[in-house]
Amino acid sequence: MKASTIRTFTTVHTWTGLLAGFALFIAFYAGALTMFHDEIDTWAVPRAEMARADALDRAHVMLADIVARHPAAGESIGVTYPAEHPSHEVAAYWMEKDGSWRTQSLDDTAARDAEDHEHGLADFIYELHYDLGIPAIGIYLMGVVSIIYGLALLTGVLIHLPNLVREMFALRPGHNLKRLWQDAHNVIGILSLPFHIIFAVTGALLCLTLVMLVAFNTVAFDGKLMGAFERMTSALPETKDKGGSAVMLTPAELGARARQAAIAAGAADFEPDYMRYVHYGHQGAAAEVRGTSTKTLGEYGMVALDAVDGHVMKLQVTGARDANHATYSAIFGLHFGTFGSLSLRWLYFLLGLAGAFLFYSGNLLYIETRRKRRQADQPMKVRAMATATVGVCIGSCFAISCTFLGNLLGGLSGIEATSLVQPVCFATFALAILWTFWRKPAKAAVDLLFATAAVSVAVGVLDIAVHHDRLMRMLGEGRYEVLGLDLVAIAMGAGFAWLGVATRRRAVEGDPCSVWSSRRRDPQDVATKAREA
Repeated sequence: MKASTIRTFTTVHTWTGLLAGFALFIAFYAGALTMFHDEIDTWAVPRAEMARADALDRAHVMLADIVARHPAAGESIGVTYPAEHPSHEVAAYWMEKDGSWRTQSLDDTAARDAEDHEHGLADFIYELHYDLGIPAIGIYLMGVVSIIYGLALLTGVLIHLPNLVREMFALRPGHNLKRLWQDAHNVIGILSLPFHIIFAVTGALLCLTLVMLVAFNTVAFDGKLMGAFERMTSALPETKDKGGSAVMLTPAELGARARQAAIAAGAADFEPDYMRYVHYGHQGAAAEVRGTSTKTLGEYGMVALDAVDGHVMKLQVTGARDANHATYSAIFGLHFGTFGSLSLRWLYFLLGLAGAFLFYSGNLLYIETRRKRRQADQPMKVRAMATATVGVCIGSCFAISCTFLGNLLGGLSGIEATSLVQPVCFATFALAILWTFWRKPAKAAVDLLFATAAVSVAVGVLDIAVHHDRLMRMLGEGRYEVLGLDLVAIAMGAGFAWLGVATRRRAVEGDPCSVWSSRRRDPQDVATKAREA
């Protein structure tokens, strides 16, 4: 490959990495935590987790009441099944005639806007992963970021392809920090490349599917694509409202029949989590029960049933589904790592943290490459990148740790924790950025790392101290999710503290001709370092 071609690829790799790096750092860090969504949810809502045994019976009554008061819901109305994590609502969802989505849970007395709800801690961390907490457009922004991310991966592979094997094991610690960062960046990038390809492709598909459908539906498929896509991703065959009235089978009974049919078709198991009726209350009504199966790449499956007599109309579950449904289900499984056991979730967790490091180290390499090695005052672009890297990357870690602590303290003070989650996260994130501007990157990085360490340790220790009775009860039941989260928080606090010590050492003892130095610029010292360089 020509040197000019490699330089072009390197330039593209650098700028695509910088453009997408900040968003991807947050997405990967939050995504790593999201691998334990249900465990975080259980930790964040320290109340009795046991779902009421009559929840589905009450849901059946609620659906009939909703359809009576909102006729548009009769065309299509869905309801979630109870789940093991405590903040999961058994709630109905439907679309009104004006196109707005409405919802009502078992505890609601009236319908509300489906988007008008406060986010629990686990759901908010998940939203940070796929939309950075930006309403409406965040998911499309992350779709574009995923495409740029894919381009960065491609150019990175082309740059390193000639030396792929040699660089795979080249980690050379020493005084040359730039070389060490470069080696670490290359090693992690190469070893985790297959997973990054999966994340980039499936991330772009998940975020931009709606945009692509609307575009192609208009310009190429004469308005027929949307209906075709629904058939490709649903188990329901085309059904017609035959009029008259009919008694609907309950969600509990339809779920049980769907489970029986799925297992009979070859699925290892089938746990319903959502269902929807079409033509509710009329002859010709049907229901689609969605659920998850284990021991398969695509865990999601669907069973369509007649909502009046319960006979199975169509199956799209593992072992009995077509290529469209298998592909669509596999995209979710590959992106979220739901196709394996606990060990695979831990692997995805570590890959998420490694991915965040990959983008952080890319920024450090940019700074090291462009800094002036013989002068104390660094160029504006170097100082700006260092400020942004500390403020956004370390600041987001600090903000997320503060969000966990805010959730814990809010519950103790009698404040509804869900009302604190977003304000605490965004306020502390803004504070971290302002702190970085004020203290400058070298000192701010040390401050924020130690602050994140202290908050993370406090999350684990305080929860153990305050909720020890719940902890002991769950341990007695053989459940370890809460203790596990407390211990991981303490371990991550120790990790941030170690990073803080290393960063402080570099700030105090490192090269004074660097944005990471906190020493006062001694001309003699600078001159000495310059001669050594």
